[in-house]
Amino acid sequence: MTATSTQALRTRAVRTGGLSLRLDLRAFTVVVLLLVCALAASVVLIGTGDFPIPAGDVLKTLFGGGDPGQEFIVNELRLPRVLVGLLVGAALGLGGALFQSISRNPLGSPDVLGLSQGSTAGALVMIVLFSGSATAVTLGALVGGLVTGLAIYLLAWKQGVHGYRLVLVGIGVSAIVTAVNGYLITKADLVDAARAVVWMTGSLNGRDWTQVWPLLALCAVLLPLVLANARGLRMMEMGDDVSYALGVRVERVRLLLMVAAVLLTSAATAAAGPVGFVALTAPQLARRLTRSPGPNLVPSLCMGATLLVTADWASQRAFGADQLPVGVVTGVLGGVYLLWLLVTERKAARI
Repeated sequence: MTATSTQALRTRAVRTGGLSLRLDLRAFTVVVLLLVCALAASVVLIGTGDFPIPAGDVLKTLFGGGDPGQEFIVNELRLPRVLVGLLVGAALGLGGALFQSISRNPLGSPDVLGLSQGSTAGALVMIVLFSGSATAVTLGALVGGLVTGLAIYLLAWKQGVHGYRLVLVGIGVSAIVTAVNGYLITKADLVDAARAVVWMTGSLNGRDWTQVWPLLALCAVLLPLVLANARGLRMMEMGDDVSYALGVRVERVRLLLMVAAVLLTSAATAAAGPVGFVALTAPQLARRLTRSPGPNLVPSLCMGATLLVTADWASQRAFGADQLPVGVVTGVLGGVYLLWLLVTERKAARI
């Protein structure tokens, strides 16, 4: 059986009136399974803690059938944390897929390009120099990510923005911003330095509804915008010349999607701190599961959400009485994955 016939078996045409859509059955199945895994992990995570709650009671409480104690623990203490984890993971997974597709490079993730470090720098400025409130730190992280993204785009521009130049410029900017972050830590007093280090680790501890609603609103606005430009992004993976010939306004689409990716990454970092490597690993794992070319935006989004809530559960349960910030777990797992990816790319003579 040829590759074309295999692809045809995996793809079905869905027609509604004058609209025709191609449905990749394998990718659709992967998305459904990832959503089920994310929801199951969320229910288990809500029931995890000093006051354990069985999964059945968690579901009953979520649908309004729990006792007052369970309702307070589930709806006020644990549900916001889990929702922040799902939204942060989804935002990082989608942002990573966008950057990797735009750069046409598996290393083109916000962690490598320096966007997470830029958001960290904005937050550190508010913590160290102004002793800012939680709201000020969040705004500082957003502004820091946007400024860093703009700097990378302008420095990488040369008759357009191309993959390896974007990655190389991002690595250089990341090194500079990391040095700035280290300098800010040395200038802080003991209390602010401790607060900054805790924030820089990346954690979902203490998250409440004030982090949920802004992140949910941003994702609700940006997700339709990104999906509306998914076709142009897919065309751009074949090269700028081919995309122009197919009618894609390459630089407009690229800039629009980069802004969306920067906003997603910055908002996720502002909500939970710099949670490492989710944006790097989620798109690649999604691509391997779907075995589908293209950006795999929705599978990457679902994979990011699943990875983060699973890592958060592991941070609470896998190390005995010692509860780790989720950023530590994702950093260890992501570092191992990055080494494996570098070895694989080198064997394939791509780096």
